[in-house]
Amino acid sequence: MFGNKKTNAPRPLNDSGRSLISETFSLEGTLRTSGAIDIAGLIKGPVYTNDLIIKETGSVVGPIETDKIEIYGHLEGKIVAKTIVIGSTAVVKGDILFSESLKTEEGADITGYIKKTESTSLEAAQDEFRLDSIEAKEVKEKEKSKKGRPKIVASN
Repeated sequence: MFGNKKTNAPRPLNDSGRSLISETFSLEGTLRTSGAIDIAGLIKGPVYTNDLIIKETGSVVGPIETDKIEIYGHLEGKIVAKTIVIGSTAVVKGDILFSESLKTEEGADITGYIKKTESTSLEAAQDEFRLDSIEAKEVKEKEKSKKGRPKIVASN
């Protein structure tokens, strides 16, 4: 009677602030958002976001693809980002690929390869990283073959 014109169309998302994953929160699976996230809890799985802060109590086990990341907690997995800040309390176990800047503070514990790359997507950067390791392996194999015994060219 009064013209209730509700539509079932989804309302647009508003990324107006930061989301907090608190210390008591644990997630197993893929975390994907176009907004900003602060992680103080535990995430087991890949994380895709624009802006990420892993707090001192936070932990991520899985790959991360983001524009900007600050790490003060624990990360076990590959990182692909434009800008990376690794704080003095951070523990990072995994390869780090960045396209713009990398800052590490004294005291940070990093285990893995660090490489500046042109790629900002996890898939493209992984392919680029793999190519480097394949090329390095080929060079090592060539050096090994040079050091070994001389090859027998002809025998009686």
